[in-house]
Amino acid sequence: MNKVIITVVGKDNKGIIARVCTYLADHDANILDISQTIVSGFFNMMMIVDLADTDGNFDQIQNDLHELGLMMGLEIKCQREEIFEKMHRI
Repeated sequence: MNKVIITVVGKDNKGIIARVCTYLADHDANILDISQTIVSGFFNMMMIVDLADTDGNFDQIQNDLHELGLMMGLEIKCQREEIFEKMHRI
């Protein structure tokens, strides 16, 4: 497994989940877990995704998701699971 943590944050609007999930499905990524909430009009989503069967490499997917976020007025970050865990262990 090649797990990553994807976070999406920004002002809520229609189609956020659909566009992010469509991108991942188009690249054969497997969404293992997903949580989202909206607080006072701001959208927050965290996903655990397996990239083992994807057609692209981590850097390309990370860059594509960042660009998708810019187009949608959101911040989308993609981090390797082991880095995410070490950052949040402190």
